[in-house]
Amino acid sequence: GDTTILPDSGRDILDRVAAVLDGNPAARATVRAYADGGGDANQARRTSLSRALSVRAYLIDKGVASARIDVRALGNQYGDGNKDRVDVVTSDR
Repeated sequence: GDTTILPDSGRDILDRVAAVLDGNPAARATVRAYADGGGDANQARRTSLSRALSVRAYLIDKGVASARIDVRALGNQYGDGNKDRVDVVTSDR
């Protein structure tokens, strides 16, 4: 739905993401958040932004520098995937 609270299962995954970033100082993370928004594109965008910022804040709390985290609030542009999700992609740049 429209929740932006990070579930416990997400924390476990983000702990692993933080460990990957900690082990590779050149790596970066891109947080891509999506939301259905009940057909309201503006609401979807706001919800996805809140979700992305929650994930970003969690990673920062785990010691990841904010400059290494890119945030993309994609609203209801979820394609074929789950409508309400956050994807975190790590990469070397």
